[in-house]
Amino acid sequence: MIAKLDELRAKALSELDSIDTSGGLEAWRIRYLGRKSALTEIPRGLATLPLDEKRATGAAANELRAFLEKTLTLKEEVIREAEIARSIEQGRLDITLPGRPANLGRLHPTTQMLRHICDIFMAMGFEVVEGPDVEWDYYNFEALNIPQDHPARDMWDTLWMDFETEDGRHPMLLRTHTSPMQIRVMEARRPPVRVIVPGKVYRYEATDATHEAMFYQIEGFAIDRNITLADLKGTLFEFAKRLFGKERKARFRCDYFPFVEPGVEMAIDCFLCNGTGCQLCSGSGWIEILGAGMVHPDVLRRVNYDPDVYTGFAFGLGLERMLMLKYGIDDIRLFYSNDLRFLRQF
Repeated sequence: MIAKLDELRAKALSELDSIDTSGGLEAWRIRYLGRKSALTEIPRGLATLPLDEKRATGAAANELRAFLEKTLTLKEEVIREAEIARSIEQGRLDITLPGRPANLGRLHPTTQMLRHICDIFMAMGFEVVEGPDVEWDYYNFEALNIPQDHPARDMWDTLWMDFETEDGRHPMLLRTHTSPMQIRVMEARRPPVRVIVPGKVYRYEATDATHEAMFYQIEGFAIDRNITLADLKGTLFEFAKRLFGKERKARFRCDYFPFVEPGVEMAIDCFLCNGTGCQLCSGSGWIEILGAGMVHPDVLRRVNYDPDVYTGFAFGLGLERMLMLKYGIDDIRLFYSNDLRFLRQF
């Protein structure tokens, strides 16, 4: 029986040396250490042996089992290290190869246009100033020649909010235009002043192809001695040519805005039909792009500017309208619908 154990030991070790996979090692374990293995069957046949031989054979069988289990553990470590090495080699990165290109983002079209317009006016000596989106009624309306009972307030569908202070409740709102910064800047500075104010404005109205509840405006104004309507026209002519092309023509017509006098509407000749009349310009040959005018004397007095000494002009334009005109976009809602098919075109 001892000889049979020695033969089993030699056979098991010979087979174990040739195994190099985890699957093969598990099959070996079942064959030599499993419940139905030859090593397990040996103690079951000891009953017919003499007592001394029975003891010697049982001890030898237990010793062989312990030896094979220890040898199995060592072999498992060797095979595991070899498999890890093979896995690393198969998945090794060649760091000399160029990496995959990263997907780069881009500026939103409104941001691109805003920066372009700001660059145009900065080149003409204007300073960029920003203001709060939540504004007092005083700056949004009162200080701009639009008192509480003035019919011009009906021009803006205002989003109102209540604000409680120590001295009572005061009306606040989401600004309906960027013009309040005219007053804030002039309160803090003395002429000469040349400022443009980009920012979001808000209206309580239904959205459609040409209207949004939130959109961008750019306000601009200049205050100094001896500023005339000719200065306003020259500034806006230059702006139109730099934005829409040197061949553009411009037209001014009278219009009404409470905080300027006189007020004007500026239009450029239609760049689609060159002024002959088409669907874009409604057959007129002209496209309105902004409103402007000379700053009202009462507005200057409110900020302690003497209108007999200082004069100025102001203008305001819709940023999205500039984009729609420049690129032929027919729906303002496209700018804020997060459709990448649209945004990737800019």
